[in-house]
Amino acid sequence: MDNQVMPREQLGVCAEGNLHSVYLMLNANEGVESQLRPCVANVAQYIYELADQYADSAFNGFLAIGANYWDNLYPSARPAELKPFPTMSAENRDAPALEYDLFVHIRCDRFDILHLVANEVCQMFEGLVELVDEERGFRFMDNRDLTGFVDGTENPKGRSRQEVALIGEEDGAFKGGSYIHVQKFAHNLSKWNRLPQKKQEDIVGRTKVDNIEYASEDKPLTSHIKRVNLKDADGKSMEILRQSMPYGSVKEQGLMFVSTCRNSVNFEKMLESMVHGDDKGNHDHLLHFTQALTGSSFFAASLDFLESEANR
Repeated sequence: MDNQVMPREQLGVCAEGNLHSVYLMLNANEGVESQLRPCVANVAQYIYELADQYADSAFNGFLAIGANYWDNLYPSARPAELKPFPTMSAENRDAPALEYDLFVHIRCDRFDILHLVANEVCQMFEGLVELVDEERGFRFMDNRDLTGFVDGTENPKGRSRQEVALIGEEDGAFKGGSYIHVQKFAHNLSKWNRLPQKKQEDIVGRTKVDNIEYASEDKPLTSHIKRVNLKDADGKSMEILRQSMPYGSVKEQGLMFVSTCRNSVNFEKMLESMVHGDDKGNHDHLLHFTQALTGSSFFAASLDFLESEANR
C-alpha cells in the first residue's frame, strides 16, 4: 500500500496497554487560535517522535481537540460526526458533560518519563492554555479495574484496532483521525466490596478470578457486558477501542474511561444502553457502584491534518 494513502495517525489512539498514564485537560485562552494551531501540531509531532526515543518504555500518546472548541481552531473543516458529549440521565444514573478545549493523553511503562513529558507539553503550551484538570492512571494487577475485574477484554486485537478506531474513506479529509470520548468514573469501592463475589460476577457478566465470560443465555439483562455488546441494524458488532486505566488515590479512585472509534455512534449507543437500558428498562447495574463525574468529546486528527492547518 502506498504510504501516502493513509495519513500518519497519532500512535496513542491504537496503542497497546501501558503501566502508567497522564491525562491533561486544557482550556485555551481567549483569542489565541492563530498561535495555538502551530503549537497543537508541534505538540502532537513531539509526542509522535518520542515514541521512537522512548521505545524501550513503550511511550505513546495523542492530542485531541474538544468538540465545542473545534470550530474556533479549524473553522474551514469539521469531522462529520463530531458533536458535544451526549449527556444522559435516568433516575440516579448520570452521564454529565464537562467539555474541555484540548486533551493530551500520554502513556508509558516508566512514570518518570511521563512526568517529564507532561511538564514539557505544558511548557510548549505556556501562555496559550490553562491546565484545568490532570489525572494519573496506572495498571492495576493484571489489567484489572479497581473492581477486581479484568478490563478491556472485549477490545479488538491486532490490525482490527485500526479498523475500529481510525476513520477511513468515509470522511476523506479526516482519514486517520478518531472520535474520542472520555469519562472520569469514581467508584464506590466500599459498597462494591461488600457484595458477594457471585453478585459482582452477575453484575459484570463474567467470572472475577479467571475472567471467563458468561454464556449468552446466562448473562443477566442488567449485566455490564450485556448492555455494551451491541449490534447495528445489519447485525454487525458496534465496537469501540477502549484505552481506559484506573486512576486516583485512596480518597477518590475509579476509572478514566477513554473510547476511541471511527464514528461517534457506537459510544453513544453503548452509553444509552447503560444509562437508559433496553425497552424494558434493563439498565447497567454496574452504575449503582460507580459515578461518572465528567464526560468530554474530542477528535484526534491525523498529524498530516494538524500540520496542514498549522499556519492557516
